[in-house]
Amino acid sequence: MAGKLIKTDSEWKDILTPEEYYVMRKQGTERPFSGVYNDFKADGIFQCRCCSTPLFSSDHKFDSGTGWPRYWQPISEDVIISISDTSLGMVRTEVLCAICDAHLGHVFPDGPEPTGLRYCINSVSLNFKESI
Repeated sequence: MAGKLIKTDSEWKDILTPEEYYVMRKQGTERPFSGVYNDFKADGIFQCRCCSTPLFSSDHKFDSGTGWPRYWQPISEDVIISISDTSLGMVRTEVLCAICDAHLGHVFPDGPEPTGLRYCINSVSLNFKESI
């Protein structure tokens, strides 16, 4: 695993679109059912849009009907960081990229077996690399 990628807020603003910046650097959320990867079915790897770290496999993607891409596990536990999020008057678990600290989404304990987890991830936080 590579070391931390650190950029100033100004550097992130220069390389991200306003929506990408809002979601990944300011813990925003894209509108449900609006993201390109919500119903996406191709085989491959979903990477962090900020640093290209491989995060999720299409093999772990499932349909929850919630409006965002969802996975039952990351590629590896060391590619994400989970922290407590008490915004919006509730307690949730926020998911960040372990390399660049980009906000990806949240993880919930209502997913399918074998993990029982639902990683609910913003499409705007991801890039896709198709399997060859």
